[in-house]
Amino acid sequence: MSIRRLPSETVNRIAAGEVVERPASVIKELTENAIDAGATQIDIRYEDGGRTLITVTDDGKGMSRDELPIAIERHATSKLSPDGEGHWDLLNIGTMGFRGEALPSIGSVARLSITSQTMDDGSAWTLSIEGGTVAPIRPAPRWGLHGTRVEVRDLFYATPARLKFLKSERSETLAISDIVKRMAMANPNVGFTLGTSVRTSFKVARQSADVEGRLKRLADVLGHDFGDNALSIDTDREGVKLKGFAGLPTLSRGNAQHQYLFVNGRPVRDKLLTGAVRGAYQDFLARDRHPLVALYLDLPRDYVDVNVHPAKTEVRFRDPGLVRGLIVSALRHALAGAGHRASTTVSDYALGRIQAGQGVHQGGVAPNGYPQSFQGRYGGYQPSARPPDSQLQPLVDGFSARVEEAPEGFVPYGAERGFAPQPAPDLTGHPLGAARAQLHETYIVAQTTDGIVIVDQHAAHERLVYERMKDAMAGKGVERQALLIPDIVDLSEDDATRILARVDELSEMGLVIEPFGSGAVAVRETPALLGEVNVQGLLRDLADDLAEYDEALSLKERFEHVCGTMACHGSVRAGRRLNGVEMNALLRQMEATPHSGQCNHGRPTYVELKLADIERLFGRR
Repeated sequence: MSIRRLPSETVNRIAAGEVVERPASVIKELTENAIDAGATQIDIRYEDGGRTLITVTDDGKGMSRDELPIAIERHATSKLSPDGEGHWDLLNIGTMGFRGEALPSIGSVARLSITSQTMDDGSAWTLSIEGGTVAPIRPAPRWGLHGTRVEVRDLFYATPARLKFLKSERSETLAISDIVKRMAMANPNVGFTLGTSVRTSFKVARQSADVEGRLKRLADVLGHDFGDNALSIDTDREGVKLKGFAGLPTLSRGNAQHQYLFVNGRPVRDKLLTGAVRGAYQDFLARDRHPLVALYLDLPRDYVDVNVHPAKTEVRFRDPGLVRGLIVSALRHALAGAGHRASTTVSDYALGRIQAGQGVHQGGVAPNGYPQSFQGRYGGYQPSARPPDSQLQPLVDGFSARVEEAPEGFVPYGAERGFAPQPAPDLTGHPLGAARAQLHETYIVAQTTDGIVIVDQHAAHERLVYERMKDAMAGKGVERQALLIPDIVDLSEDDATRILARVDELSEMGLVIEPFGSGAVAVRETPALLGEVNVQGLLRDLADDLAEYDEALSLKERFEHVCGTMACHGSVRAGRRLNGVEMNALLRQMEATPHSGQCNHGRPTYVELKLADIERLFGRR
């Protein structure tokens, strides 16, 4: 068999298989070109999920008549240039696109039309390609000062086999929406519109490029709940800068789809982010709950390789450990700074469930413990039909406890830690207010300056005990128990190498291991806190975590589970009656303890209702 040179049309179709996977890929490539051209407004229209029509119009600098035919040649681009010595540096890329493959790839599998105009030219120019065949350039009417309009019709008509593998119109539409929203989050200084000829599904105005503009754009895309409950992140380490926002633990979702990473302004998908976020939030969320985060990583161009895949959705870091450590530490610092704060969606949900004069509606409970409506959009309230009167519960059932004075000689809760408050004329100025009553021997009702606070005494104290246990372990270290006979665990050579590379880290957590031949490790000591542990299963879980997330999450999660169980049993139980001094001591300790706004599983420990909202419930406003 002799070696043959493939014709250019075939080469372009092969390249299109990597660059143009689906309609969303076309929109991504064309939007990146518009951003690189300096556009401040990008309008995107599509029909039939992008199969029959895609139009991307921008107000960038545009292309001249002479540049149009060059733009559709493979590997022809304005975004790369040689240095003084004639070298082309692929590690120093400052634009979204740089390969010069998108337009010729699209033109080889669809009917492509490019109309562009510059500020200095008196006419716009149009160039058309159908299945790789280029038509002559012709003049076109101008529609503004400058910019480009790209129209793609009948995508994959030249490759029918590829067309059969496209998903349903709804699936392709969702993929298009996701791509455009990611681009909008990465570029707050650019306005976007997205829609069909019937309706506009997404529209955001241009924002400033500062922190406020970025948060406003994120709120426009992720919802105002995120904007109201986001923690700001701004840190740097060794030339790597990390900015962005992370949601409070009480603002969580059932999957990790709303975790976004942007590297030098480029939206990317990287498992490093998933592992880092999971590690940072492991103390605050159940395993099946995931926070909302949007992180912007800026680092020197030679620290990251964006030339990993033609789709440019993957990157490779020179030092992934540095990046991961920076993300984890920044998130933990932001969560610690949140103090006892809980998300406003908790209050919104409570207010939405109350109807004046009708008590509280009984809602269903999901298997993970959240109310059914709490599973909705960012954990917020979703209205539901009013149940029959027989299912309604009164606000008070007669078994509530009033604030009682402490008996003579009584040592109140919290006194040994200095949180027992002294008698004061007014405690409502504190963030969690002054205790006024205890309902059902479970909930503390406190009055603040401008509202009321309802505290779940068991969930709140469980978090307080858990934080004290963590502090104690950090102070004296993790106690170990030596195995009478070392446990030998057989692993693959790769897994054993990963685990042995973390010997010092695992030793700090009480797990002492050493190599034992090829592909095996010997476990000599285990954390005493875990009691009798399945060493074989633990080591294999650790190897899987290190391979996927580059972090020993399994061991940390086992610590979390045991400490959480101990904290649960050692905390103030629901059903215990507290007097006024004890309740106020609990409130003051919550204010002084980080992360006390949620229990160990991410559920809120208190609900705050503003007086203005309560007055609206009773028609007083």
